[in-house]
Amino acid sequence: KFLFTRGIWLLFIEVIIINFAFSFDIHFSIIGLQTIWALGISMMVLSFLIFLPKQILLVIALLIIGCHNLLDNIHVQGNDIEALGWSMLHEPKFFPFHPFQLFVLYPVLPWIGVMAAGYCFGELYTKFTAEKRKKILLTIGISAIALFILIRFLNTYGDPSHWSQQPSAFYTVLSFIKVTKYPPSLLYALMTLGPAVLFLAFAENIKNPLSKVISVYGRVPMFYYLLHIFFIHIFTLVAAGLFTSFSWKVWILNEPLWFTQTLKGYGFSLGIVYLVWLTIVIGLYPLCKWYDRYKTNHKEKWWLSYL
Repeated sequence: KFLFTRGIWLLFIEVIIINFAFSFDIHFSIIGLQTIWALGISMMVLSFLIFLPKQILLVIALLIIGCHNLLDNIHVQGNDIEALGWSMLHEPKFFPFHPFQLFVLYPVLPWIGVMAAGYCFGELYTKFTAEKRKKILLTIGISAIALFILIRFLNTYGDPSHWSQQPSAFYTVLSFIKVTKYPPSLLYALMTLGPAVLFLAFAENIKNPLSKVISVYGRVPMFYYLLHIFFIHIFTLVAAGLFTSFSWKVWILNEPLWFTQTLKGYGFSLGIVYLVWLTIVIGLYPLCKWYDRYKTNHKEKWWLSYL
C-alpha cells in the first residue's frame, strides 16, 4: 500500500509541482514526464511485484535491464493512445496535444527493472555482515564494469548508439562511454550502477565531518530536490534581469527548453555555473538539516514519509 500510494503521490508531484518549478507557467503549457514520474510508476508496479519470491523478482529485473534494448527498433507513429502508451513504456517522444504539450522524457520499462533489482539489492543490508557484504559488492561492481567494457567493445548490442573511432584517443574514449540515458540502456545501467556499487563497498564505514554533511542531504532527498529546482529557477529569473540583455520573463517557459529559440545566445561561463551550483547546495543545507531533524523528532506524522 505504501509503495502504491507513494507512487501516486510522486505522479502528482511530477505533473503539478515539478512542471511548474521548471516552467513557472501557470497555464501548464508543457507537461514533462521525467525522473519523478518514472520513479512513481516504478513504485506502483513494484507494489505488486513484491509478492513474488525474491529469486523470481531478481530474474525478472535482470531480464528487463538486459533485454529491453531488443525493443529499440520498435516505433509507434502518431499521437494516439497506442503511440502514447509505447512512448511511456520505452521510447521518449514529444506530443503536441491541445491545450498543452506532453513530453515523455523518461520511459518507465527499464526503470521498473532497475527499481525491482534495487529492492532485491536491499537483501545485502539485512542478511549479510558488513565484511561479507563488501565482498559481494566488489564482485557485483567489478563484474558490471567488466561487462560494460566487453559489450560496448563488441559494439553490437546494449545501446542504440554505437561508438566509433575518432581523430584522437581522447574523443574515441568519449565516444565509447557516450551511452543512452533516455531510456537508460543496458550499457548505461552497467556503466553507472557498477561504479555506484563499488562506491558502496568502500564508503559504508566512512565517518567524518564531510560524510555527516552529505548524509543530511541523503536523508531528505525529495525535500532537497523540490527546493533546489525552485531556487535555481528564481535565481535564473533574477540573473536574467540583472546581468543579461534578456528580460526575466524569458524564463517563464511555455515550450520545452530543448526546443525554444527565445534563449538563443543566453548563458554564463562554466565557472559561474559551478559557483551557482555550489551556492545552491550549500545554501540549502540549513533547511535540509532542519527538516531532517523535524522528521527524526516526529516519526508519528505519517505524511513525512511522503516528502
